[in-house]
Amino acid sequence: MQTLPIKISDETLRDGEQQVGIFFSYPTKHKLAHLIAQTGVDQLCIMPYVYEQEAKLVKTLVSEGLDGVVTASTMMGKEYIDHAKNCGIKRIILFHAVSDRLLFLRDPQVRLMSEFQGKTIDDDIPSSIINRIRQNAINVIVENLHYATKVAGLRVNFAAEDASRADFDFLVEYIRSCSPYIENFLLCDTVGVLNPEKSYIWIHDLLQSTNGVGLGVHYHNDMGLALENTLQSLMAGATLVSGTFCGIGERAGNVAIEQVLNGLRVRFGIEVEGINYDAIAAVTNYIEQLGIRPASPYSQTAQRHESGIHVNSLFRDPKSYAVFPHNKIDVVFGKWSGVSNFQYLFEKQLQNPQSRKQYEKMRSVIKSLAMEQECYFTANEVLELWKDGIFE
Repeated sequence: MQTLPIKISDETLRDGEQQVGIFFSYPTKHKLAHLIAQTGVDQLCIMPYVYEQEAKLVKTLVSEGLDGVVTASTMMGKEYIDHAKNCGIKRIILFHAVSDRLLFLRDPQVRLMSEFQGKTIDDDIPSSIINRIRQNAINVIVENLHYATKVAGLRVNFAAEDASRADFDFLVEYIRSCSPYIENFLLCDTVGVLNPEKSYIWIHDLLQSTNGVGLGVHYHNDMGLALENTLQSLMAGATLVSGTFCGIGERAGNVAIEQVLNGLRVRFGIEVEGINYDAIAAVTNYIEQLGIRPASPYSQTAQRHESGIHVNSLFRDPKSYAVFPHNKIDVVFGKWSGVSNFQYLFEKQLQNPQSRKQYEKMRSVIKSLAMEQECYFTANEVLELWKDGIFE
């Protein structure tokens, strides 16, 4: 049996919990964190800024000796980086979009230009605008990476959101720009569009075009190919895998870590250095006892969206996070929701716009209710709460 120093980055407590219908209570997350840490994963990712309870969990885990493994998933911005450090974190994963589709939607300059209101990357967008949004993204990322490493003194990995739909040459430039600051560059197949053959070629070609930083992969299972995509990426030279135990996660879930680890063992005779294989069953058994499993690929259930970041993009471009045109997008409301969830409901579905202040109040109330009741709310349930005056 060959042993390789592949790093495993666990997203069960962040990306995994973003699966619609999952709510881990504080005691459950605390227990899961310790069970996962016992498997020997390199990173245990939590997003402390999203809610006060998440920050409390991170601080507790750090105080209990897990400071070497707990990693904060962190948005771009000094306030988010500082918040992570103040939780006792030593390492963060900064994330930012890299595909033209998402960059065009989110670029602050372009969003103010009237000529591009209501447009997506599929419209006739001038190359000068494409070049601008790409350069703006690199500038923002390098600035934040410099702050996180040189000023805050943190170890940093970078997660490239929607990397599988990014321009290849721009992605190479992106990796080269980040390399001086980071330990690993994580390539995300955010909407699960790759297949095994493309995954192998993609990683192989990127490694031929870059150096000085490890490449990791984060595959979603929208087409049921996350496991094979991951294995083929590792065969091509990737050195880090990001996934969740039992494959839970938004839409049809992430690659299942236990399947990757055992797949490498059975198919290729490879064990991952530092992994305690005997501790894996305790994690998967506990999740199964909770009655949790990912939604099936291609199913309507897999088209539910709760994350405010995602719904914000879906509001303006349905192709941003939904790749199957035959399925209907279903927005729900809970712990991970933002203002955009309510904007989507009232403006896109009901054609009954509310004020920004009202949306913010709705978000605050729903987050509190979701935490108290450990649940999420459907659009119809939100409308009932609205009619009952709960948001007043």
